[in-house]
Amino acid sequence: MKRWLTFLAIAAAPVLASGETPGVATERPAEGRYVEVDDVFLVPYEATIPGTDVSFWMEPIPGDKTLAPYWIGRTEVTWAEYRQYMNLCAIFERFNDAGVRQVTDANRVDAITAPSKLYDASFTFGSGDKPELPAVSMTQYAAKQYTKWLSLLTGSVYRLPSEAEWEHACRADGAEPSDPDAVAWHEDNSDFETHAVARKEPNAWGLYDMLGNSSEWVLDAPDAELEDADGPRGEPPVAWPTKLFPRLLKGGSAFLAADEATCDARRDSDDDTWRDYDPNTPKSPWWFANDDAQDVGFRVLRPYQATSDAMRLRYWDADIPRIQKVADFRIDEEGRGERGLVDPGLPAAIKQYGR
Repeated sequence: MKRWLTFLAIAAAPVLASGETPGVATERPAEGRYVEVDDVFLVPYEATIPGTDVSFWMEPIPGDKTLAPYWIGRTEVTWAEYRQYMNLCAIFERFNDAGVRQVTDANRVDAITAPSKLYDASFTFGSGDKPELPAVSMTQYAAKQYTKWLSLLTGSVYRLPSEAEWEHACRADGAEPSDPDAVAWHEDNSDFETHAVARKEPNAWGLYDMLGNSSEWVLDAPDAELEDADGPRGEPPVAWPTKLFPRLLKGGSAFLAADEATCDARRDSDDDTWRDYDPNTPKSPWWFANDDAQDVGFRVLRPYQATSDAMRLRYWDADIPRIQKVADFRIDEEGRGERGLVDPGLPAAIKQYGR
């Protein structure tokens, strides 16, 4: 039977498991947080995006009766991280011009769509574009494609959290915070701007900005039926979307009231309104174009247990056929956005062809 416990210990670096699996130690750490799972210890780890000098931290989260253990981003995805994905549009264009790394029916499963250039940057960078700010104004589809890119590039599975996983990490096995100002940027203290990540106090599991700053995408839809966990693989219960919107965001934001900065608060996406000022038809599947979406962001999760190929694609790709049709139309008919292959060889190809 699986068992998982979370601890805070005190002294040396953890000994990683065979093959240096990120975040897995074979010996009990003498310092820092860890989660014990059977005979190994899940520990915080820093990952560098291959081919860049940009890194991010992941924190281990213990499981509960319905959730298996996992790691989740210490902070929201920042512009420093998200710009590496945004840059792929121009890079994939150069690959196409050079006739290299072409997407075919045989390899399309390893392809992603890269977001088009911004129609109007003012709808995205209202709070600025400094690297330490949370990335915002992307659709849920774009956030999911980001996690696919990161996964195929690093060889580790990353995805959006389910609502249940997000709330579990937010609560950190404790009560809601008694002082929102200490942990959250909200409308009363933010000057209606998002702020650099990790400037407020973290929760008990080392997570920053779970409340406030940017609202965070999860996998679920607010009005869909919750599916049970998928047996032995321990997939989380998810209320999978069955229509274009609404979809769920969590955590309140710098633009919302302090009483919405709670772990159980929900925010429904308003995708049509959030695309109001996009003049294109069809409208972008990657970007919102409205001031009301300038606080929409996300953080990534990495499961401890193995994820089946079928579930990976469900986590990463469009869950409604129309979303993929719009992305394909924008790329193939309008030349907005690009499609390209992602694998560990991508950084070398970028160095050779893409700069």
